[in-house]
Amino acid sequence: MQFIDLQAQYQHLKDRIDKRIQNVLDHGKYIMGPEVQELEEKLAEYVGVKHAITCANGTDALTLSLMVLNIKEGDAVFCPTFTFFATAEVISFANATPVFVDSNEQTFNICPHDLEKQIIKTITEGKLNPKAIIAVDLFGLPANYSEIEKIAEKYNLKLIEDAAQGFGGSINGKKAGSFGDIATTSFFPAKPLGCYGDGGAVFTDNDEYASLLRSLRVHGNGIDKYDNVRIGVNSRLDTIQAAILLEKLSAFPKELEVRNLIAKRYTEELNKLYKTPFVLDGYMSSWAQYTVLSENRDEEIANFKDKAIPTMIYYGKCMHLQTAFKSLRYMDGDFPVAEKLSKSVLSFPMSPYLLEEQQSSIFEVIKNSISN
Repeated sequence: MQFIDLQAQYQHLKDRIDKRIQNVLDHGKYIMGPEVQELEEKLAEYVGVKHAITCANGTDALTLSLMVLNIKEGDAVFCPTFTFFATAEVISFANATPVFVDSNEQTFNICPHDLEKQIIKTITEGKLNPKAIIAVDLFGLPANYSEIEKIAEKYNLKLIEDAAQGFGGSINGKKAGSFGDIATTSFFPAKPLGCYGDGGAVFTDNDEYASLLRSLRVHGNGIDKYDNVRIGVNSRLDTIQAAILLEKLSAFPKELEVRNLIAKRYTEELNKLYKTPFVLDGYMSSWAQYTVLSENRDEEIANFKDKAIPTMIYYGKCMHLQTAFKSLRYMDGDFPVAEKLSKSVLSFPMSPYLLEEQQSSIFEVIKNSISN
């Protein structure tokens, strides 16, 4: 059994994906070929925004977003401490300072109450210029944008949605990738919509941002490719990856339905054994992971491994306690909810191609493990 069964997905889409790849091999436009533009148009239509600009990976998508928003040294960018490293890494890469925020105990996403607390604290200290917020759609569930957007407006901050895990999720029908001033996603193979390598995209309704993004991702070029008008980066999506994503995107809505059915079954089977994921009314998760809280995580992981049930920990160490951010002088206990999550989160296999008999075997192993 695979934690995420990409091979089963490929077999299901094999003829279509192979044909798409062969088309690229035939026309030979491997960088920024016609499939890239086609994908960008279909991504924008799916998410419900004016512009989708692809790039080399999800980390670059965040980096490009910070470049467009002119984030620089002396700026404070607020982000959750309980997330993947890249969310905070790109802030430091821009020479700005990440200011970490605790998690909501129910959803595991960034806590709006603590977000405002950290903003006020930063303003009061007066050492940094509060500039932006990066909110993460953790494990597939969009963050609480109704509250976060109010806070961003109140303190005149730009809002970036990190939808790397949330792509496909929604709030009252509004898709992940359409919140804030600018949004990003990743097409890393394990993501809800993933390619067979690295890839990413940035979403926005702002025409000026979109124009800047298209320039910045190709060395800051202008109309003439040999007259670069600004300092940019080299971050283009390979045409073959775009071709693969086009076929995966066409199958994605159906896969999303299946993911939600599997998550529903997980919850029905496990809600008396664990604290299972909480989804607010009107929200839909894309279930990048199905994550519970376990009081005896290490023992259970060992037992699951013996029974060939793959599990993962997302994430075992909060950002504020990582060595790379030691100079920021955060301490154990600064973000109690996030620290508790990092010590107890446990993710089980999740894939739209997880068979019913595989699901049943997972539940049986879990129940036996708990009873023992």
